[in-house]
Amino acid sequence: MTTPSKLTASGGSPHPDEALFAGQSPSPVLAPCEHYAGTEKFIFKALELQGRLGRVFDVTCDCEDGAVSGEERPHVQMVARAIRSDANPFGRVGARIHDVTTRHWKDDIEVLIGEAGDRIAYLTVPKSRSVSDAVHVIDHIRSRESAAGLQRHIPVHVLIETHGALRDVFAIAALPGIEVLDFGIMDFVSDHLGALPQAAMRSPLQFEHPLLVRAKSEIVAAALAYGLVPAHNVCTALRDTETVGSDARRARDEFGFLRMWSVHPDQILPIVRAMSPESTDIEEAADVLLAASHSNWGPISADGRLHDRASYRYFWSVLRRAHGLGIAMPPAATAAFFSDDEAGVAADDA
Repeated sequence: MTTPSKLTASGGSPHPDEALFAGQSPSPVLAPCEHYAGTEKFIFKALELQGRLGRVFDVTCDCEDGAVSGEERPHVQMVARAIRSDANPFGRVGARIHDVTTRHWKDDIEVLIGEAGDRIAYLTVPKSRSVSDAVHVIDHIRSRESAAGLQRHIPVHVLIETHGALRDVFAIAALPGIEVLDFGIMDFVSDHLGALPQAAMRSPLQFEHPLLVRAKSEIVAAALAYGLVPAHNVCTALRDTETVGSDARRARDEFGFLRMWSVHPDQILPIVRAMSPESTDIEEAADVLLAASHSNWGPISADGRLHDRASYRYFWSVLRRAHGLGIAMPPAATAAFFSDDEAGVAADDA
């Protein structure tokens, strides 16, 4: 995904990034879908699909659940080859490593950074039991980056799926270098040792049970407070596209998630559609921001409603996400706010 970089909008008024955020960096614009793949066959199938649809979804290679017992190192080596291969032209492929309680997580980091550190999009850290677990893993990632002579810090995604991680979620979100907080609903429900029913792993109970409402609300609140992207858990209805789309819509509209996991190719486009800005929202955002820019970001009235910097910030987030996904917007808005940037690549049928 791309982000606007210029500091002046057309007409000479300050660019929204400068006018509305006063030096504060807006949250990153990431693809609305994160597709998990665990085997070599499925990883390369996902990369082929990404090549056709564009950067509307990221691919996460799963080293935790994807590796056969005893074959962990060959598996992570295969993942590193996939990440640095020509099948990954967008550079939007990450990996989930083993959790900190196993003996494999350091080996995962060693191989991924050593063999694909300049190409990997992110590393996902599962099953942290506390902020100290997350710090321990992130510190090790940084030390291996330095040892490898890497000239970048790899973004880190942290899975919130234990009682301790949820307790420390704001402290985890505050850690430097984190980009995404993911909710791992299946492990979280299992961590309740039978106190929550299995039905809590899926709809409608996943959106209604008080303990899950609390968990999702806390994760989103922590992520957004620190400029991170909150990512919603998987839908277990693999090929039921109506349920997948409904879950994604509820996650976005009722809880504020901006991204969602996919575990089957049929889930990708329903998630992308549900998580992407609506055309009517994009048009309204463009109209309001163009008028605000012409007024040098002072208050305006549009369709009988007052708008000021608070609503401008909201509308700017809509346009940034639309632009990052390559969704069409009014040409005047593109020219005013994004003319110096390369648009994202969208799926023709997304």
